Amino acid sequence: MIIGLNLRWPNTQDNQLNQIISRGELRVSAISSPLIYQDDEANLHGFDYELVQSFADYLGVKLNITLRPTVELIFDDIENGNADIGVAGLLYNKDRLKKMKTGPSYLNVTQQLVYRKGSTRPKSFEDINGKLVVMAGSAHASTLKMAAEKHPELVWEETTEYTTSQLLEMVAEGLIDYTLEDSISVALQQRIHPEIAVGFDLVDDHAITWYMKRLNDDSLNAALLDFFNASNESDLLARLDEKYFSHVGSFDYFDTISFINAINKKLPTYQPLFEKYATALDWKLLAAIAWQESHWDPLATSPTGVRGLMMLTKPTAETMGVADRLDPEESIKGGAAYLEYLMQRLPVSIADDDRIWFALAAYNMGYGHMQDVRKLTELQGGDPDRWLDVKSRLPLLTQKKYYSQLNYGYARGHEAYRYVENIRRYHQSLVGYLQNQDKKQRALAIAEKSLILFPPLVSPHSPNDKTESTETSRDPETIVDNVPPSTTQSDVKEKVSLKQKQSPHNAYKLPAISPANGQPSLGQYLLSINPEKSEQDKEDTVTN
Repeated sequence: MIIGLNLRWPNTQDNQLNQIISRGELRVSAISSPLIYQDDEANLHGFDYELVQSFADYLGVKLNITLRPTVELIFDDIENGNADIGVAGLLYNKDRLKKMKTGPSYLNVTQQLVYRKGSTRPKSFEDINGKLVVMAGSAHASTLKMAAEKHPELVWEETTEYTTSQLLEMVAEGLIDYTLEDSISVALQQRIHPEIAVGFDLVDDHAITWYMKRLNDDSLNAALLDFFNASNESDLLARLDEKYFSHVGSFDYFDTISFINAINKKLPTYQPLFEKYATALDWKLLAAIAWQESHWDPLATSPTGVRGLMMLTKPTAETMGVADRLDPEESIKGGAAYLEYLMQRLPVSIADDDRIWFALAAYNMGYGHMQDVRKLTELQGGDPDRWLDVKSRLPLLTQKKYYSQLNYGYARGHEAYRYVENIRRYHQSLVGYLQNQDKKQRALAIAEKSLILFPPLVSPHSPNDKTESTETSRDPETIVDNVPPSTTQSDVKEKVSLKQKQSPHNAYKLPAISPANGQPSLGQYLLSINPEKSEQDKEDTVTN
């Protein structure tokens, strides 16, 4: 492959592509986003991660990703030669084109004005009445600059302290009124923060792309073009889109609220059992299956006779050794064992990422019907081993002209389709919500530690005392200077300072989030203190 690359593009030593190949490493600078993110074990996931890993494999080199806290630092890395490309949900931004150039666009999104559900919905920029905050250096900031030409009264702020996900969370918490974000990020975050609502869409779609340094050398850009052409031919982009985004197109506010309430109230009772018996899959996925089946009701019974937390049929329960389907532990144990059995029965030709979805379809409508839809997919020229191809044929099992050709006949394939998609949504919500709660707990622990170590956060003076000492005691920068050496600045400093961005005709600075009566609220601490941004941890480099 490397020989092929050198034949395709000029074989010069200063060729950017040859430098990457000689180095044996593709250096990528990124920012954590819905397209690239870390799990609890610091492993990277996401659409962009898999795509850029595939590009590194295409070049035959290792992938080195540096996660940066701000968009500006990504472009600094590229400009200074510390990164070959920048990724992670970056929208096409013509303001960057003087120093940067873009690769092929691979996703189209809509920029959306986001507000908190329950407040007045803005239908245009003219309805903005509150604090609008976006990431500094982002395409959203450029969009607002253009919007200000038509709406000179529009005022917003830009921040380097928060990621897009954090800004969306702040809208959900009511700490800011609005932000501008792309439709993919909004759809994914609504699974965790259902209070996020879309006010209006901006008219034009925007392309997501990768950036690289503007040079006379086009070898890297040519390699990207070749790679994306090959990706389209192999359906790599289609498979990644199905894997990460196909199930988030619809959003049900009340269903999501009900699920999150159950996570807080019901899940703690059954979580140890899910963790105990989920040997072949993530326990959170097993919990999502149980929620789809019974809403975590151990006494659930359907008109067709399936019963219990995992809604097992009587024959399945007997096969799995379940004596009492209404016993939560037996039901979870039996359901997990049956899923593992189904996954083992599947043809080895089915990829690991897809096996669980085939197994879930079989769990819902029976293994025979699942094999039927694979056969139908093959008859129609699709790939029977690929879930993307198979799931689109599931609804055809209700039509006689199709099921009459198959071994097991009629099946409610449309229900199996919704069943799998619902579970994927619930799993995504559960994973994101638990991760978010864990971050808040860690932030709260730091906040409590900070209050113990530094009681002067509460002014000893009365509210009417205007002395210099009172003002100094409330100043975060002064507070940091008095912190004991064992406490890092990032542990106690309120990270809510926002860069001012003003419209040409309305120059004023919106107030930063500040403590009431000198005492920070819990909600402000949860969002303002980020334990992952210590002075020694400004960046996190992950090498694959």
